[in-house]
Amino acid sequence: MEPAIIPLPAARRGHFRLESGHHGEVWLDLETLCLDPGPIRQLAEQLAARLRAHGPELICGPLVEGAFVALMVASTLGLPFAYAERFENAGRGGLFPVEYRIPGALRAAVRGRRVAIVNDVIGAGSAVRGTIVDLAACGAWTVAIGSLAVMGPSAAALAADRGVALECLSSLPNTIWIPSECPLCARNIPLSSVTS
Repeated sequence: MEPAIIPLPAARRGHFRLESGHHGEVWLDLETLCLDPGPIRQLAEQLAARLRAHGPELICGPLVEGAFVALMVASTLGLPFAYAERFENAGRGGLFPVEYRIPGALRAAVRGRRVAIVNDVIGAGSAVRGTIVDLAACGAWTVAIGSLAVMGPSAAALAADRGVALECLSSLPNTIWIPSECPLCARNIPLSSVTS
């Protein structure tokens, strides 16, 4: 099967600190992904077909862009939809400092459900990882992770570590580093600014 052509925004090259705390040299401005929702809806339908085999009872997406794709998948499958909100944790340093939480009004709705987490693009997996943790705290079971695209091996490693299926339409090469091992830092290349 040929990988799907995902209309991703042009990659910016530089030295970036990712949400996960890792450093990388590729940044995608994913806020523009759903600017034209038609092509994304078609891709969401393809992803929904793959996720159906895992028997989810609910689809959950991390805010912001992942939730838009997740809502399209839930609509295609005729399943309930929930989302996880992003929270900065100023007291947590190191890797994965950002938390994702299911809003209070939705926590009872996800309890006891088999959930597929859907995201737009997974890099280090910070949003998906945080969503898995909070779904478990709600009493839900993550049965699959779905994404339009994955960048690098982190998504596959996360899925394997959690014992859940990973379904993606496209896979792109990408390398990220923990800050202490970042070759860009070693060459004194300053961090690039991002607007998101």
